[in-house]
Amino acid sequence: MTKYSFNRDTEGIIFASLKDVNASFKDLSAVCAAIRYKSYLEAVDILDGAAAGTRAIEFKRHNKGMGHRHELGGRKGRWPVKCSELVRKVVVNAAANARNKDYEPDLMYVVHASANKTQTWGRMPPKGPRSVPGNHTMGFQSSRMSNLEHARIEIGLAKGTEPGLSENMKSAIKSSQRYVDKVSKSAKTKMAQPKKKDAAKAEKKAEAQKQPAKASANDKAKEEKPQANAARQAAEAKNAEDASKNGV
Repeated sequence: MTKYSFNRDTEGIIFASLKDVNASFKDLSAVCAAIRYKSYLEAVDILDGAAAGTRAIEFKRHNKGMGHRHELGGRKGRWPVKCSELVRKVVVNAAANARNKDYEPDLMYVVHASANKTQTWGRMPPKGPRSVPGNHTMGFQSSRMSNLEHARIEIGLAKGTEPGLSENMKSAIKSSQRYVDKVSKSAKTKMAQPKKKDAAKAEKKAEAQKQPAKASANDKAKEEKPQANAARQAAEAKNAEDASKNGV
């Protein structure tokens, strides 16, 4: 069984992981901190916004020279697109594992989210620009070479009432309950309101029902019009005859 860095009681917690990821574990740690103790739905929204570049992720550490973001209240942050997509993949996998165990992931919370550095490979510059003692023109590139580092992502979902969670964890999860209530409330209102397509279909149906009535009224008017003309002509003829008799 795969061992996770979650060192508390794992009963009722659904895990998922992704190892040997070719990404910065520092950025991954910041992304995991942004979704920790958030509901599953809110975590997915945060990761989607970060991947799209519309929602910044706060960097509490490793933020030297990083810009301040007004959407973060003046705190430092940026948009780690690659790391957000990788973490979202693990979160979705954890949700799939929860469904396989007859849980409802939409009502679960991210109780565990971490990223750790696993393997490091040292990289060397090409033979030509290697650092040579006393060579001040060829030796600068090797000082800028960085090692290749891989990381491991861990995500754990739970209902938020498990005995293995501390009181601080439960209080942090409780503050995220408002997002779940908001989403469920909006879903109920959408279900209560009729859809625009259905309303448009109902209007078209009502108009179609009114059209035959209009057509029958027009036909009746057309039928009555010649009769009215004939009656008028007969009245005019009678008046002409009466006038001629009176004249004679």
